[in-house]
Amino acid sequence: MKTTNESVKLTTPLPRREGSGVSLLEKIGYALGDAAAGGITWKIMSIAFPLFFTNVFGLTFADAATLMLIARMFDVVTDPLMGSLADRTQSRFGTYRPWLIYGAIPFGLIFALLLYTPDFGPVGKRIWAYSLYLLMMAMYTAVNVPYGSLLGVMTDDDNEKNQFSSFRMVGAYAMGFITLLSFPYLQKAVGGTEQHQYAVLGIFFGVLAAAGTLACGLMTKERLKPVRAEKFSFKQFADLFRNKPWIYLTLIGICTNFFNGFRYAVAGYMFEYCLHGDVTMSGLIINYTVFMTFGELTCMIFGGVSPWFTKKMGSKRKAFMVAAAICLAFSVGFFFIPMDPAYIWVMIALVVFTSIGIGLYSPLLWSMYADVADYATEKNGTSSTGLIFSSGTMAQKFGTAISGSLVALFLGLAGARMLTDDMGNTSVDPASITDSVLSMVWCLFSLFPAIIAALIIVLTRLYPIKK
Repeated sequence: MKTTNESVKLTTPLPRREGSGVSLLEKIGYALGDAAAGGITWKIMSIAFPLFFTNVFGLTFADAATLMLIARMFDVVTDPLMGSLADRTQSRFGTYRPWLIYGAIPFGLIFALLLYTPDFGPVGKRIWAYSLYLLMMAMYTAVNVPYGSLLGVMTDDDNEKNQFSSFRMVGAYAMGFITLLSFPYLQKAVGGTEQHQYAVLGIFFGVLAAAGTLACGLMTKERLKPVRAEKFSFKQFADLFRNKPWIYLTLIGICTNFFNGFRYAVAGYMFEYCLHGDVTMSGLIINYTVFMTFGELTCMIFGGVSPWFTKKMGSKRKAFMVAAAICLAFSVGFFFIPMDPAYIWVMIALVVFTSIGIGLYSPLLWSMYADVADYATEKNGTSSTGLIFSSGTMAQKFGTAISGSLVALFLGLAGARMLTDDMGNTSVDPASITDSVLSMVWCLFSLFPAIIAALIIVLTRLYPIKK
């Protein structure tokens, strides 16, 4: 695999048979890419990592918050650079696919190491956590930015782009459902300490993530071949900030990930403190991962419905606004549910209704990035597909991790504090979990996301591409 210092001009389609279309197998292959990244690694990092780092690994709330903030500053630089680098890649596998093929194994391996708790002191653990987390973010970027960019070169048909995007979201949510539902049962099957459980599951899910990423790279095709002519210039980065649709869509992308990020990051604390641990109903163990699987299943179903829903609404923009309004209404409704395990099914129902909106707008976001990439090509005369899609990945990581960092920060501000034993290991002080901490947890799952959903509606209303 090699790269060139030439930028990417207007893409030209490779020859294809009239009416050949795209096969179902290729759409499934594309879905496997986000099943690996979004459904396995990112889902576990979003929902399990905040609780894992503080309650299992042994970081303080401040350490966990700082770690995620530093990682986001790191991503601000690496994501756009990766997009530009991917645009200039030339290999026998194409422009974007080689990053999936060659990056699959390192991707799974680093994820597995991140869930391992070494027998180090406090300083050694901080170094391990910070180093592996930053390395994982870099590897996620190296795989996921080219993966998203594939959508811009697999087809020039807008309807097929919507279908690919829909398959992507169904794949991510279907695997997310399987991952979160199976997590507590796999922990129980592994046995031993929580540290041992997470280490073993890291290996298991790391192998699955590597396999899905590799399969995606091998099963997809790049039909639009980039024509490289001009030398590299930082002008393409400046052009982004003159691209009004890109600015609005990037803000929308950050907000959608803030919305999910708050809910996923705080779910573990909600069960731990507000509901007093796992809830068992009719033999079903409902912990924080199982709780969120009801939403994953709903997102999977309505992700498949999204293309039909968009046609009914008449435009992607209108469909996005209606979907965000659904998220807003049911997030507010969740706040008024009593903080009692007896209402678990009411909580699940509200999560399901909220996830209808998430499932409807998630495929639209990536299809709209393809629209923005087309807009940039028409305006600037050169294609920057990888760079445009890198902002989508950056928004995903920025929104999710910043929200996770804010959760740790807000809980600390509400009064939650850590205890340190004679060996220097830290754990949450049960006496510090007061009513103010419980109220903060509840708001972080309901009212904070509701405010973000309202902001999404405003930004989408201002988004200038009306397709």
